[in-house]
Amino acid sequence: MLKGKTVILGVTGSIAAYKAANLASLLKKQHADVHVIMTENAKQFITPVTFESLTENKCLTDTFDRNFQFQVEHVELAKRADLVLVAPATANVMAKLAHGIADDMLTTTVLACQCPKLIAPAMNTRMYENPVTQDNQEILKKYGWQVIEPESGYLACGDTGKGKFPKEGLIVEHVLNVIACQKDMKGLRVLVTAGPTMEGIDPVRFISNHSTGKMGYAVAAVCARRGASVTLVSGKTALEAPVGTKRIDVKSAQEMFDVVTEHAAQQDIIIKAAAVADYRPAVVSDQKVKKKDGELSIVLARTQDILAWLGEHRTGAQVLCGFAMETEHMVEHAREKLLRKNVDLIAANNVKVAGAGFGTDTNVITLIGRDGIRELELMSKEEVAMKLVDELLLIRSKRL
Repeated sequence: MLKGKTVILGVTGSIAAYKAANLASLLKKQHADVHVIMTENAKQFITPVTFESLTENKCLTDTFDRNFQFQVEHVELAKRADLVLVAPATANVMAKLAHGIADDMLTTTVLACQCPKLIAPAMNTRMYENPVTQDNQEILKKYGWQVIEPESGYLACGDTGKGKFPKEGLIVEHVLNVIACQKDMKGLRVLVTAGPTMEGIDPVRFISNHSTGKMGYAVAAVCARRGASVTLVSGKTALEAPVGTKRIDVKSAQEMFDVVTEHAAQQDIIIKAAAVADYRPAVVSDQKVKKKDGELSIVLARTQDILAWLGEHRTGAQVLCGFAMETEHMVEHAREKLLRKNVDLIAANNVKVAGAGFGTDTNVITLIGRDGIRELELMSKEEVAMKLVDELLLIRSKRL
């Protein structure tokens, strides 16, 4: 996702500095060209050699290093950078960056950068909540810095509170959201549904399915990275909301129907990737249904069809996409669904195909539209999401 992108990773003298090694590794796995700049205090917690081994680039620490390929290294590196990420950031370095103090290699380089900037503070709770630090953070925001808020928890100093270094994976998500994609969806409003629904039988039991929400969340993440304003309507999953999205949690098919229909009219694109129950128990018991001898029958009632409602109430140039998971006659069933529900595209897959089932990180999708069929090979769900969004934007461009 970050191939061809140059990221400057600034590491400062926080106890969390050692976690920056994993952060550098994760960025490298995204194919970024990572250049680490350390403060002198950061070297007390982790060595430059560690970062050089992980990034395959020289780790910079000394502003006056004569043994380097660039004539004015901090300026040349600043010109190449697509993003600056200071993680972890101490209160001291935040203060310097907020007020333009350039007295070491990191602050000098950052001052010369004109690219997007991210900062992830990590420090003692009292230091972070100090009004001076909070003022400096607001100044950084005013100058265009995006702040990745620290987490709350047990800190190395023994205190409990806000100031913990954010998870490295979350920081990478912020990086991807800023520079991974062109912002070709800026100004568009997109609604994505994801995950399973849960239809109650009694206070203990429910009917659901095997959906993990991974495909829908990948679609939401890609739309956000491409600049869209994303509303994610999600059933219960173990996933974190993608960076840059607004998540609305629901449980039942009826709850999802209510939320989607409430927000539908304001959307430019709606992608319904959730695995919504087709049926629910006709009667939900107030008490736990007790076990008895013999069989138990549950009468099921039809749930409201969200995609069909959207097709009937679509507005203007709105683009609608549904998903279809089949076990046989996939193309025929998906094409029939496309026409019957009045949508623009169906993303169909066969649960029996290797790599296309629930809970996997890959998918094998066939895109079925009104103008034809496009078969995608086995790829990651993020790659599938990119192809899907490309197709939806093409449909929208023809309609405008």
